[in-house]
Amino acid sequence: METLSRPHPQVRDSFRAAMRQIASTVTIVTAADGDRHHGMTMTAVGSLSMDPPSMFICTNQSTFLHDIIQSAQNFCVNVLRRDHVALSTVFSGRTPPEEKFKVGEWIVENGVHMLSDAQANVLCKKVAAVPFGTHTIFIGTVIDVRLNEDGAPLLYRNASYF
Repeated sequence: METLSRPHPQVRDSFRAAMRQIASTVTIVTAADGDRHHGMTMTAVGSLSMDPPSMFICTNQSTFLHDIIQSAQNFCVNVLRRDHVALSTVFSGRTPPEEKFKVGEWIVENGVHMLSDAQANVLCKKVAAVPFGTHTIFIGTVIDVRLNEDGAPLLYRNASYF
C-alpha cells in the first residue's frame, strides 16, 4: 500500500471548510465487547450495498468506540430525529462513557444498545475493518432493522444542527 503523504496545510483547511458545507444525517453508533458498552455521535456513516444489505461507519482510531468496535461482533447505527439534539450532544464526547446511556431510552439487543425512539435502528454484524489515515472504515452486514415513525431527521452542517 502506498504511504500517505501529509497534505499542504492550505489543502487540509480548504478540505475541512468544504466538508462543513455537506449536510449529514446525525446518528449515534453503539457497540459492545463484553462489559464495555459505548456510543458516539457520528455523521460518517452510509449504506454500502443492497446485496448484501450493508453499511459502513468511519471511526477515528484514537476513540474509545474504535477500540470497542475492533473487538465487537456487532454495531448499531441509531438514526436521530430532529428533537434529539440534546442526546446527540451527550454522545459527542464530553459526557463520561458510563453516563451516556442514562440519557434517552435504550434497549439492549444482541448485546448492543438501541435507541428506542430513534427514527431507525440498523443493527450490523461487523465483517471488515479497513484502516486509512487516522480512521478505520468498519463494514457491517445488516442483521436487523427497526423503523419508527418517519419524521424529520437531525441534520448537521457547518457546526450547527438543523
